[in-house]
Amino acid sequence: MKTKCFKSLILYEDDDYIVINKPPLMSTLADRAPSGPHVLQLAKEYHAQAQVGHRLDKETSGALALAKHPAAYKALCAQFEARQVHKTYHAVLEGSHCFREEQVGAPISITPNHLAKTDPRHGKKATTIFNTLQNFFGYTLVSCQPITGRMHQIRVHATYLKAPIAGDIQYDGHLLYLSTLKPRYRLKQHTEEKSLTPRVSLHAYCLAFMGLQGNKISIKAPYPNDFGTLLKQLAKYASVD
Repeated sequence: MKTKCFKSLILYEDDDYIVINKPPLMSTLADRAPSGPHVLQLAKEYHAQAQVGHRLDKETSGALALAKHPAAYKALCAQFEARQVHKTYHAVLEGSHCFREEQVGAPISITPNHLAKTDPRHGKKATTIFNTLQNFFGYTLVSCQPITGRMHQIRVHATYLKAPIAGDIQYDGHLLYLSTLKPRYRLKQHTEEKSLTPRVSLHAYCLAFMGLQGNKISIKAPYPNDFGTLLKQLAKYASVD
């Protein structure tokens, strides 16, 4: 992705902040991107003083805030530290679930191999609220509000609910294929079926924080093509209506 394409990711921009719709499978920072471009690299080519205000996992798409100068970065970090930034994610979970303000408070710790796990004794406080948006046969679209910001928090808490995120093979999820949804599905000879969930089905849908001028910045990020296609296929072949 070239610098000029970075502009196409921008959902909001003022003198202090940029909010982009991060594509799936792009790292936020260099330490997670041994090869290929990452968000901060592209952002600095667009605006030299840009700094990312938080991270999204490489596989996670959606709203990501960047500061355009040090004062804006400091103010945004302070809001994250004080848990004043409101984040809403959308995810496709395995199984049919009816969550209504379902609050998970399982503490989380990080394992030596850099994965997260629930850990009642030694974990750090972590809270996520789940709400069902739409049910399908065998799958559920949910909104997730992480009150804290632990590594892989939503993914771990979804698994804690016995509702892993579709495609999240690190945390008990499974790849989803059209052949499992579509009756009498036939694959062409000498071809290999591709998964509808080649990555974790998690999207940062909405991000809200305060600007330096006292204005509330609340941005919704449209679904990327892969997430939108997954929902269309579920609606077509796994609708409960």
